[in-house]
Amino acid sequence: MRNSSALPSSIYSDLTLRGENVSLSFRTNQSPALLLYISSYYREYMALLINKHDKLEVRYKLDGSREPEVLRSKVRSLANGQLHTVTVRRLSDSVSVQIDQNAREDFNLTSDEEFNAIKSLVLGRVHDAELDPDLARLASLGFAGCLSVVRFNGISPLKAALLHPDTSPVVITGPFVGSSCGSSASANAHTADNNHHLSDQSGSVGSGQPLVNAVRTDSALIGGVIAVVIFAVVAGLVIAARFIYRRKDTYRNREAKGVKREDSPDFPFNNQTDSQHMSGQHQKEYFI
Repeated sequence: MRNSSALPSSIYSDLTLRGENVSLSFRTNQSPALLLYISSYYREYMALLINKHDKLEVRYKLDGSREPEVLRSKVRSLANGQLHTVTVRRLSDSVSVQIDQNAREDFNLTSDEEFNAIKSLVLGRVHDAELDPDLARLASLGFAGCLSVVRFNGISPLKAALLHPDTSPVVITGPFVGSSCGSSASANAHTADNNHHLSDQSGSVGSGQPLVNAVRTDSALIGGVIAVVIFAVVAGLVIAARFIYRRKDTYRNREAKGVKREDSPDFPFNNQTDSQHMSGQHQKEYFI
């Protein structure tokens, strides 16, 4: 999703983050692979990736004049086709990383502590002339596999891309299909059958059967020329606030009329907050 402002206006340049809370689930056999990339107007970025050793790396560049800081997890075998969940939290110079049920790993940044003027959040292949050469090579490979329940400071870019592609500040290029690939029940069943279809060589999602219940999922199959999901942080927060307010207002009106509405197959997220829905059901995912 992309910031709608073409230039670092005063609104966006004043947006400074001293911390992030990022979480996502994924399944892939690809390494190296870029999972998530957040950029700013001042050549600062945060990148979440799987390196060539099948381990997670978090790269922070919060000072455009310095080299990025690379935080490497010790957890192995993340590109094994199994479902993995990652949570990265930063507060000032302290960063914590937790993968699945493994022990939390703590790191400290030595550069700047502020992330200034957020420009975009990208899932999959990144085309950015200002990328560091090493990251640029990796980013050009894209991502083939399953991404699920992606969250950035309360924003859900994948859900916006699936449910509101025409009204949310989202740009999608390449194959992007809703799927139940991230649910724990289907993770093992579909690993062998589906991941080989999502090759970066083909640039498209294969014709396998797992792409079902697309609208009902918070997961997506991403194939090669990945969906570019660029989210404007400020715009996203405003949209989320309005959406929550309207839902609450609608709920009050319905409650006053004594009408109890059944869940609709066309609107699977009705009458539930994101957190309630995610905790009470299987994780929802996106294949890119």
